Amino acid sequence: MGRKPPHDQHAAATLLAAIADQLPDNGLDDRRRDARLLLAMALERDEAVLPHEEITVTPKQHQALNTLIARRQQGEPISRMRGWREFYSLNFKMNPATLDPRADSEVVVDQVLAYLKTVDSARPRLLDMGTGTGCLLLASLNNHPNAIGVGVDVQPDAVVMANQNAHSLGLSDRAEFFVSSWDSAIGDQWAAEGQFDVIISNPPYIPSHDLLTLMDEVKNYDPPLALDGGADGLEAWRALAPVMARRLRDDGVVFVEIGQGQDDAVTAIFKDVGLNLVAKYPDLSGVNRCLQFNKD
Repeated sequence: MGRKPPHDQHAAATLLAAIADQLPDNGLDDRRRDARLLLAMALERDEAVLPHEEITVTPKQHQALNTLIARRQQGEPISRMRGWREFYSLNFKMNPATLDPRADSEVVVDQVLAYLKTVDSARPRLLDMGTGTGCLLLASLNNHPNAIGVGVDVQPDAVVMANQNAHSLGLSDRAEFFVSSWDSAIGDQWAAEGQFDVIISNPPYIPSHDLLTLMDEVKNYDPPLALDGGADGLEAWRALAPVMARRLRDDGVVFVEIGQGQDDAVTAIFKDVGLNLVAKYPDLSGVNRCLQFNKD
């Protein structure tokens, strides 16, 4: 447990500085941000506490704060403590069966939305494979009011969470999520003759031997099933490629999130099933993170 920060009933800045001093050294800005959020959680509010605020912290809230500090010191992500993460300006609830949505994945949504602007269909149909929280599909639907979609995940608890997110975002009339091993449970009510205009996926793609090298926030808190891509990180791609080829309309497009350096290997797997690389898109770090494919 962290030491008790000085009790200051007026200036938040003093308390925030004391909290930041106890947090893992991931960069001063990160510690300050985490301190603002931890204090907000202890005060049972969503918005971060700002240094200029005047606040009162009760002994019970101090106790809650020390518990939160201890959890953060053990590497637990703030998002896991809160139970939700902001993604594409929307709040997504998550549970132990779902990946923590991260900003690098937003490039997939960016490209889906850019593509949908060019589609003639009055009601484009989207399929999200390995949906987790549903963040890719729901963020896309939220920004394209005519689109509908279905998401699938092998984890029942992930599907429960995705459906809850659809409801809380007001999108449950345009999206539904199913427990399914890839496309086995997809009903034709969501597809035009069983096919989709856009297919998206962020499947497990980390090589098994690399899992222990991941940051603590990932390896200790994200579900292994959503990370482990097998010996070479490509097992999910080998399973997904033929399913995507079968489920994609002739004039449709696939957008997938890949691991660093997987460009050529994933492109080759998709080419073998008749899906050709159209473009590569970098994430916030400049790493190719999203690949776009279409049919021959």
